[in-house]
Amino acid sequence: MKKPRIYSMPFASVYPLYLQKAKKKGRTKAEVDEIIFWLTGYEAESLQQQLTEQVDFENFFAEAPAFNENAKLIKGVICGYRVEEIEDELMQKIRYLDKLIDELAKGKVMEKILRK
Repeated sequence: MKKPRIYSMPFASVYPLYLQKAKKKGRTKAEVDEIIFWLTGYEAESLQQQLTEQVDFENFFAEAPAFNENAKLIKGVICGYRVEEIEDELMQKIRYLDKLIDELAKGKVMEKILRK
C-alpha cells in the first residue's frame, strides 16, 4: 500500500502553516512550540534541529523523544476524521498535532489543549 504523501513531506514545510494559523487568531509561536513540545517531547534545540534538517513527518514522529501518553485523551474531528478512530498510528499522531493547533486557533486555553 502506498504511503500518504504527508509522511514524506518535511515537517519544516508545514510548521510555518501552524504558526500562521495560530498567529491569525492572536496566538503565539511560543504556544505552538509548547504544544509540539508537550506532544512529542522535543525541546527548543531539538525541534530547531528537525526543522533545519528538513526531517519528514515520518521521521519527525519516529525520532520524537517522548510521545505524550496523554495524547490518547485528544478527541474530536479534524479533516473529516475522528482522531481517536484513526487506525494508522503515524497518521493519528499527525492528526493529533493538527487537532491541537486547531484548538489553539479556536481560542482554547493551553491548560485544556494540553489535557491537564
